[in-house]
Amino acid sequence: MSKKKRGFGPKLRTRAGFSVRKRWIKIVSRMEAPHTCPSCMNQKVRRMSIGIWECRKCGFQFAGGAYQPSTKIGQSSARTE
Repeated sequence: MSKKKRGFGPKLRTRAGFSVRKRWIKIVSRMEAPHTCPSCMNQKVRRMSIGIWECRKCGFQFAGGAYQPSTKIGQSSARTE
């Protein structure tokens, strides 16, 4: 019988309360979701370290948010063409 896949919540176990675990699951699942590369437009972007993201297809590295490649403040201050 195959093992049941666990989510991100059991990583914290009982050290945090339910609301903290719920917020952690939301943040980590957004971070692990596929993101689009701003250079080649493929969904191959992965986080290298805090705030540094890299496309696995074209090798383009860029700075972004800690848990997402783009933040709301960064989108609002981005240049429009």
